[in-house]
Amino acid sequence: MDRVSVDVRALTTTRLREPERIDHLWAARRRRPLVGDDGRLLLVACDHPARGALGVRDDGMAMASRSDTLERLATALSRPGVDGVLGTPDVLEDLLLLGLLDDAVVVGSMNRGGLQGASFELDDRFTAYAAADLARRGLDGGKMLTRVDLADEGTAATLAASARAVTELADAGLMAMVEPFWSSRGADGRVVNHLDPDSVIRSVHVAAGLGATSARTWLKLPVVDDMARVLDASTMPALLLGGDPTADPEQTYATWADALTCPSAAGLVVGRALLYPPDGDVAAAVDVAAHLVHGDPARSHPA
Repeated sequence: MDRVSVDVRALTTTRLREPERIDHLWAARRRRPLVGDDGRLLLVACDHPARGALGVRDDGMAMASRSDTLERLATALSRPGVDGVLGTPDVLEDLLLLGLLDDAVVVGSMNRGGLQGASFELDDRFTAYAAADLARRGLDGGKMLTRVDLADEGTAATLAASARAVTELADAGLMAMVEPFWSSRGADGRVVNHLDPDSVIRSVHVAAGLGATSARTWLKLPVVDDMARVLDASTMPALLLGGDPTADPEQTYATWADALTCPSAAGLVVGRALLYPPDGDVAAAVDVAAHLVHGDPARSHPA
């Protein structure tokens, strides 16, 4: 299926001549309820590039072209059953200028300072949105990556910042999406996220306790073995992340489908696995995910 085309020249011209238009469009954006009747969400994610993480499978620069990425995002957001998008300010503002965020759930990515491969990677500073920014612009929530490495002092700063963000988002009436990992550095110095069930369960308990209230906290969790036990670690709604799309797509879809049967599973938030499928057919990949989350998408969308 052909991808939706994007006029990048027009985006740059607007940024050059009418930067104030971005604020005007946020103020005028038509919003929707966070969830529809089925209580589930399918969000497309695009916040990896802001940490310098551009790779997909064996192509380390797969996400280097913003025009290509925007066309993939525009295609995904055009499909029935897609509820919205998670991204950094630069990406979301491009989509806003393209007119793609009306009636969509929009979640801002908050802490992008833990650059991939950096010595300070686990001191994941809040370098994008703050809670007040999200509230002022009328976004629907904020997402924070919260990796826990017991041997890295940067973890303490990240935990404190995430806790503060959870409280501030809740006070503003916005979703706080916490993405926790139990992590460590391998022999080569690279950060490794431990994806065994026990490690993910530990990360869930740490994430669930962040902030002065958990009333608006959602979790963003990897799909691992024994997801029923993992998701039983918390009563908070959990969105399942797609991860780096290295597995066979059919196998990936099957693991998503199984995990979505768990009571606290509230949907999917997937980036590269949908935007960069092996066969290049973004629309087809998104349609599979929409069916897994919503069944018949026409029945699940709010009016």
